[in-house]
Amino acid sequence: MSRIELEHIDKYYGDNHVLRDINLTIEDGEFMTLLGPSGCGKTTTLRVISGLEAPQEGIMKMDDHVVINANEEFYEEPSKRGLNLVFQSYALWPHMTVFENVAFGLRIKKFSRKEIEEKVMTALKTMRIEEYRGRYPNELSGGQQQRVAIARAIATNPKLLLLDEPLSNLDARLRIDMRAELKRMHQETGTTIIYVTHDQVEAMTMSTRIALFKEGEIAQIATPLEIYTNPVDLVAADFIGNPRINFIDATAIYENDTLKVKSDLGNYEFGKDTMKEGEEWPVGTEFACVLGVRPENVDIVEQDPGVPFTVECSIYASQPAGSETIVALTAGKAEFLAIQKSIADYAINQKVWVVLNPEKMNVFNKDSGRLIKLAALKTSNK
Repeated sequence: MSRIELEHIDKYYGDNHVLRDINLTIEDGEFMTLLGPSGCGKTTTLRVISGLEAPQEGIMKMDDHVVINANEEFYEEPSKRGLNLVFQSYALWPHMTVFENVAFGLRIKKFSRKEIEEKVMTALKTMRIEEYRGRYPNELSGGQQQRVAIARAIATNPKLLLLDEPLSNLDARLRIDMRAELKRMHQETGTTIIYVTHDQVEAMTMSTRIALFKEGEIAQIATPLEIYTNPVDLVAADFIGNPRINFIDATAIYENDTLKVKSDLGNYEFGKDTMKEGEEWPVGTEFACVLGVRPENVDIVEQDPGVPFTVECSIYASQPAGSETIVALTAGKAEFLAIQKSIADYAINQKVWVVLNPEKMNVFNKDSGRLIKLAALKTSNK
């Protein structure tokens, strides 16, 4: 069992307030990713959990056992927290074989020779590198070395596995392979994993939940689907998604339990049931807002289909990319992208139509940046 609770964690480096009232609960067996740009506080949070950093304020519990109480200056040492940490650098002993590297922690813990053999081989098989047990690190590729580092971390059956940007040194193809291995390993072992990355694809493909960091604070905690479909604000929406979400300037008025939006991509009405609870905006007064439309939710057709929510547009540029085509379009003053899941070729300035689905749109208050209209996680066929 390994349930982690962070309560009101604050961390300073001198006058620099790097963690601001961090509250986060990680359930036993979760794959929680701390996601955000450089300098947002995600790695510092991981180091606080591991015991490598001591916060000035707050409490941390592991399975209801207090390991940090900053007010009482109590900080349980890392070796007693039942965790292992894998860094961006592999930190393998160059003079030891793969087997010896993975066995190192087990020998420190005084396991018997038979237990060491069993646990090392189990870890190597989990990471699919048992055939490299006799090789040295300099005889391995970067991806193989990373697998050894992870095998070493899981060999002792830690309650908690902390991974700090472990794939950032790998090329694109190896990152894809290692994402699959990490996800499979998590499902097989059931170990609680806390994973730090700035790579949204890693976060989206592996996590059970994501904690999105912004300037030392947690902006949003949600499942990958929820955080992608309904990012909490314009900054989060802009960070999540590749190609990035389309932002369309618009105006809105909320009256008679209906949000009425006007934009260069058409006029829309959204019912009260689609509004985000807890957010406030002017009632009965027009205000500036931003429509959020994901590129994959923009369907291009070359003839007017005569259906609702169709907008006449002009092709600005077409970028075939193998299995898909990224298309830049304009409509009035709005410029936006569409993704076509096929090879397509459009002429510059060609007239086309796009069909949109209002259920899949977000609306943000332009002044506050906050999400006010939710996109449906599941939509009807339109």
